[in-house]
Amino acid sequence: MKRTLFILLIFISPLYSFGQGKLEKAEESLKSSKNDKVYISESRPGNSYSFSDDDDDENGLLEGIGALFVEMVLYITYFSLIESPPEYEEKASTAFITKYPYLQNDKGNFAYDWGADTALFRTTITNRFIAENRELYGNHLNVNTHFLRRTGVELDYLQLWEENTNFGNNSLAIFTVLAKYHRVRTEKFNLYWGIGATHISGDIRSTGFTYGLGAEFFFVKPLSIVTNFNQTLFDTGTFDKFNVLLNYHTKRYKFSGGYEHLHIGEVNFSTFSAGIGISF
Repeated sequence: MKRTLFILLIFISPLYSFGQGKLEKAEESLKSSKNDKVYISESRPGNSYSFSDDDDDENGLLEGIGALFVEMVLYITYFSLIESPPEYEEKASTAFITKYPYLQNDKGNFAYDWGADTALFRTTITNRFIAENRELYGNHLNVNTHFLRRTGVELDYLQLWEENTNFGNNSLAIFTVLAKYHRVRTEKFNLYWGIGATHISGDIRSTGFTYGLGAEFFFVKPLSIVTNFNQTLFDTGTFDKFNVLLNYHTKRYKFSGGYEHLHIGEVNFSTFSAGIGISF
């Protein structure tokens, strides 16, 4: 009898372990487990120190060196993230936003000179369908605004569904807000970085800090290739989003297709992405 129960357990255990859809596994891996965290603090009485004048002088010197180091880091960081002195004289430093790519000549998202193809403000709305297989798919709605030449705000809503005959249906909604700074602004290539927040809604509700990087290269009219990477930091894990898309531009519209990878908690999703966008 004991041997029979042991054999049954061997067969049942794998079914229990794998009896979940990918979305459910992803949510489970992000669920908070505060009770599992152990904080240890140790206090040792009698550890009192006295400082001499020499110690005070040494501390003052160290503070001065520390302040100088911080200023140097901030100085270098500003040049890296915003703009360096050699770039001030370049045309890209004062580049304007185009109304939409390839409106005139081979210009992409930026033009060096103000003209009929430029604007002070632009909004691009895209909607893409993504799918890993027939059971797991989603929809990606993105609103990307661009203003004051260098800045913008991106709103991104990703809805995922999984329909599994064995494990049931599940869904997950992910909403991201990203403030963007366009660091490189040439007529053929642009690059941005951004910071913001992401909220995941489903069986689990969690909000985390998000940072992102992205670039687009207009290599030949009417095509461009774009790539984006976002990472969100939660207390219990991360949410990573990466895509590489080929865009076909025609007037105010663009048609996109490519690859999108999602990493939610401990689960990876590799999907095909296709959609359409419009700029105005």
